[in-house]
Amino acid sequence: MPTLYSAAASNTRKTWILISIFLILIIFIGWILSQAYESADLLIYATVFAILTSIGGYWFSDKLVLAMARAKPVKHDDYPDLYHVVENLSITAGLPMPKVYIIDEAQPNAFATGRDKKHAVVAVTRGLLERLDKPELEGVIAHEMSHIKNKDILLGTVIVVFTGIIVNISDLFWRMGRRSKSRDSQGGNILQIVAIVSMILAPIAAMLIKLAISRKREFLADASGALLTRYPDGLARALQKISQDPTPMRSAKNATAHLYIINPFKGKSLANFFMTHPPTEQRIKALMDLKI
Repeated sequence: MPTLYSAAASNTRKTWILISIFLILIIFIGWILSQAYESADLLIYATVFAILTSIGGYWFSDKLVLAMARAKPVKHDDYPDLYHVVENLSITAGLPMPKVYIIDEAQPNAFATGRDKKHAVVAVTRGLLERLDKPELEGVIAHEMSHIKNKDILLGTVIVVFTGIIVNISDLFWRMGRRSKSRDSQGGNILQIVAIVSMILAPIAAMLIKLAISRKREFLADASGALLTRYPDGLARALQKISQDPTPMRSAKNATAHLYIINPFKGKSLANFFMTHPPTEQRIKALMDLKI
């Protein structure tokens, strides 16, 4: 199993590779359109758009994720027990105290986000606080602290933004192509060709990017979290409760499902076809096999 240090270095490399691929892809699309319409302005617009969205994806992706999850910030007096757990584990992990957010959902679940350890956020659902006892809650928070420490949060959060942009661009080209075809047959046909290619490649690219987040990250975060609490049973019981809870999550999105400690979509569905999380049974077994 990789260490926290090797995982952190790997996630940093993957983040920069992802940003580079995104830049190249958008600029390439702009180049195709500039050649088709014989307009260098389109390439300039695409380049500026790619740069701005890459910068925005790095600096503001966490805010977008929190908005999508409908998470609200809380202070010490709002949830003192939760706040103390996060504070104590951040000290144990040697991390700055992350901001704490609450998601008003009955399903027990949690995730961490942010661009680095100094700007990290831990978000938990109302259901998590209602269903878990203190050792179980500590196990979940320790797991999320491990994601912060090994820099999973930046990679996972940036992926949400870039996959959404890729899919939206393909939809935009399709609409532009349909509108242009009636006015300019050649231009409309070109846009429709680009749109068709984009519509085929965009979901595949988005899925491959998601799967670039190795399932090993969850095993590593589980093991590291158990080492923080020195009590793997707490996290194991929490994983069992969360995975067996049938409550749906209204704010769950396919784009953000990989961030949660357990996939928020319940039951068998197309959303579960490609899983970014390993089976819960395997995670629990790995925790029970730990020698602490």
